[in-house]
Amino acid sequence: QVQLVESGGGLVQPGGSLRLSCAASIRAFSTYTMGWFRQIPGKEREFVAAISWYGSSTLYADSVKGRFTISRDNAETTVYLQINSLKPEDTAVYYCAADYRSTLATMGQGIGMDYWGKGILVTVSS
Repeated sequence: QVQLVESGGGLVQPGGSLRLSCAASIRAFSTYTMGWFRQIPGKEREFVAAISWYGSSTLYADSVKGRFTISRDNAETTVYLQINSLKPEDTAVYYCAADYRSTLATMGQGIGMDYWGKGILVTVSS
């Protein structure tokens, strides 16, 4: 059974930082483009960041460029999202996603994901 399990969320003050982790129980992990999406309360789920099979390329939504960093450790089958300079509007449920033999551009469209995590809440508030 394929599982994506997010961890590392919680309550953070504006300007603070968190690192989210996504532990993947999945065969041939390096053949999956991995990414993060989020759903802000009252809004549709949106693309945040994606990383290529071996971590050589990344793609970010304009809203998080310069503040968020995606990375992966294929030996540990884990993908990370470092989130810095957090704003109240970053408050959302963050989801890890996997897309088999995909591309960054395809994942950036936000459709056709093969697997999703259950999501983890990040709350940015004073």
